[in-house]
Amino acid sequence: MSPDDETLSNRDEESWAPAARPRQFLLVALACEHPLEYPSLHWLDTLDELVLGRGEPRGWSRQEQAGRRRLHLRLPDRWMSKEHARFVRAGAQWMLEDAGSKNGLQVNGEPCARAWLADGDLIELGHTFLLFREAAFAGPALPDDEEPREQHAPVPGFATLNPGLAGELAKLARVARTPVPVVVEGETGTGKELLARAYHRLAGRAGEFVAVNCGALPETLVQSELFGYRKGAFSGANEERPGLVRSADGGTLFLDEIGELPLESQASLLRVLQESEVLPVGGTRPIKVDLRLLAATNRDLEQQVREGSFRSDLLARLSGLRLRLPPLRERREDLGLLVSLLLRRAVPPGAPVPSLTQKAARALFRYDWPRNVRELEHVLALAVALSPERIDLEHLPPELRAEPSKPKPGPTPPEPAPPDAERDRLLALLREHQGNVSRIAQALETSRAQVHRLFKRHGLEPDSFRS
Repeated sequence: MSPDDETLSNRDEESWAPAARPRQFLLVALACEHPLEYPSLHWLDTLDELVLGRGEPRGWSRQEQAGRRRLHLRLPDRWMSKEHARFVRAGAQWMLEDAGSKNGLQVNGEPCARAWLADGDLIELGHTFLLFREAAFAGPALPDDEEPREQHAPVPGFATLNPGLAGELAKLARVARTPVPVVVEGETGTGKELLARAYHRLAGRAGEFVAVNCGALPETLVQSELFGYRKGAFSGANEERPGLVRSADGGTLFLDEIGELPLESQASLLRVLQESEVLPVGGTRPIKVDLRLLAATNRDLEQQVREGSFRSDLLARLSGLRLRLPPLRERREDLGLLVSLLLRRAVPPGAPVPSLTQKAARALFRYDWPRNVRELEHVLALAVALSPERIDLEHLPPELRAEPSKPKPGPTPPEPAPPDAERDRLLALLREHQGNVSRIAQALETSRAQVHRLFKRHGLEPDSFRS
């Protein structure tokens, strides 16, 4: 089966889950030899097993055999074996097992033959990096397997594989052609202006997109810069200026870092939103404007209201749709996708695209990215300039090359964890007898009640093994 072209934008957007629920998925995040390839996302909810190995072309197929639901995932990685690894469900948990591969596997940079997976685990098979994710999610119905296409994203030009963010972007797409104001919250470098420009394109308005950095406006000139002025309104006003707000008439006004706008200008902006009109400095008659407003901030506006530095009535008027752009460290599933998109920009036209070594790719995934997507863009641009054919660890900044600090050992737990050997034995019996508790009890020469206690102790669900 080839990757499905169905995407968020053309699915039934009304199929929303009633509440957040824990869901697990596996992300084929980055191919070191072909970093421009888009990642693919595979939901694990309806699976009992996933088999992964080398194959041409890249693709996947789901099938059911003897009551076991399997996903076969093939990747064109010549460092992989034909059948490289298996992911096996055990109740609510997943175990990764080496299937006798030639080059083995690693989890979080450490070689292993098998491992119980936890949210955020980074898996290396051959020269391919995968992420195991588990998160509470309430959002639109999603396909079992998805390969993102930039042109099919909920907000074109702002692709994501983070399910929660995809749901928020779908909301933004719905309100883009309405007068509902939008506030985007997020740290510096998360892409707030990029999202604002995508919103403007979705709105489909004939006017201009006008971006204003409120924190960069000189305090003495905020009013005249935003709202314009009449000729002779003050010394040096030798001509009439429309101001930035009127320049966005018929289009979109993007107010970045709106939390830094002085209180006096906040009052004038409130008038614009309430009355759809602007009063220029030195003017006596307001001028009508028709615009869409999108504001962005990296501050806590509610806290500013409590401190008296932001007007509560303005915040209420702005708060139509409030959307949070998570920092890059919270959306690691998007890292491979962003590497693909940013390398396309960094590589000169006609030049070959550099591959990445495993050490370089591992460093990208383990770094916290305190300056977010903007920092990733600068890191990749530098790496391409230093090594246009193959990016290695030495081509990354020192902070990415540093070895991660080992966590300090915690206090000794009051009781030791159950031995892996016992759990592995139970898993083998569950598979052999397809979840039949009576047969497992006979094999262990014990009672059904004791078998159920063992399952509970190890977090195993026999129902998930039954045909």
